[in-house]
Amino acid sequence: MAYDEILAQRIRDHVSGEPGLSEKKMFGGLAFLVGGNMAVAASGQGGLMLRCDPDDADDLTATDGVARMEMRGRTMDGWLRVADDVVASDAALARWAGVGLAYARTLPAK
Repeated sequence: MAYDEILAQRIRDHVSGEPGLSEKKMFGGLAFLVGGNMAVAASGQGGLMLRCDPDDADDLTATDGVARMEMRGRTMDGWLRVADDVVASDAALARWAGVGLAYARTLPAK
């Protein structure tokens, strides 16, 4: 499945102007990176994929439609999947994109 181009544009609208921002096709989606670190992506599996502080993952996944990302049967701490319906509103998308941006800003540039 290809990533949702409308969702990618919505993300772009929310993250534009972020210092050090770049876009890159990866993981079957379109990722938005800060300083070379992935912050948030329009996932090729639908919805968002985003980075977060691993210490915040339990609180963040308490929201319905938000789960830790699994890759090859392994749960990836610090990576989340956020369902399409969770980011249907612009305010919700801004919140979740903000989580990814905030964490990416804390990482050393690549």
